Amino acid sequence: MPFSAKSLDFIFENYMNDSKAWFNDHKEDYKKYVTEPFAEVINGLTETMLEIDGSLICNPKKLSRLYRDARYAKGKSIFRDYVWYTFSRPRDENGAQLGFYFSISPNGFDYGCGFYSASSDAMENYRRLILEEDKSFKAALEAYRSQKVFTLYGELYKRNRYPEESPEKQDWLNRKNIGLSCESKDFDMLFSDKLIGKLAADFKAIAPVYHFYLETDKTK
Repeated sequence: MPFSAKSLDFIFENYMNDSKAWFNDHKEDYKKYVTEPFAEVINGLTETMLEIDGSLICNPKKLSRLYRDARYAKGKSIFRDYVWYTFSRPRDENGAQLGFYFSISPNGFDYGCGFYSASSDAMENYRRLILEEDKSFKAALEAYRSQKVFTLYGELYKRNRYPEESPEKQDWLNRKNIGLSCESKDFDMLFSDKLIGKLAADFKAIAPVYHFYLETDKTK
């Protein structure tokens, strides 16, 4: 079954109640309106994601948890107001994770591709490949230019470190972390059976960006 308004209502109500007792009393709603639709999306995208990278994990059991780890929840709500899944390779020993993500919240949904907690070596390679105009970056740049769904994200350095480069390259080079994202309030799409096809097409369109990130992670 696809997502529905009840999916977002559950996430919101659970967040506002912020109670494990309330959550436990409504576990069947959580399963019906959140985990089962997510499993449908994950399973529906599996073929596409494995075509992009056969090492991506596509397992509905890896869906994010609604509740926070108690060690990091001090001063925060017990429960989150969003749920996400990441199609990724396993995290490395330093916690870095490269992959595609899809997330829903009462505000809508967002999805994209990123390199989370990338190592300093990976970021050094990232910038070097851009400056050398490596073929993997050229393919990524062409893919990015050819679509209008995703935008670059990542905290920018306060000082422009590459003033001699083109504004386009500066936008890629001057980031502390890297990724593409799309935030959408298209609830009709979120609640429709066209969602999986939409996500598959958009992820395919930015696959060269993901492959560029892979190159930054392995080039020495």
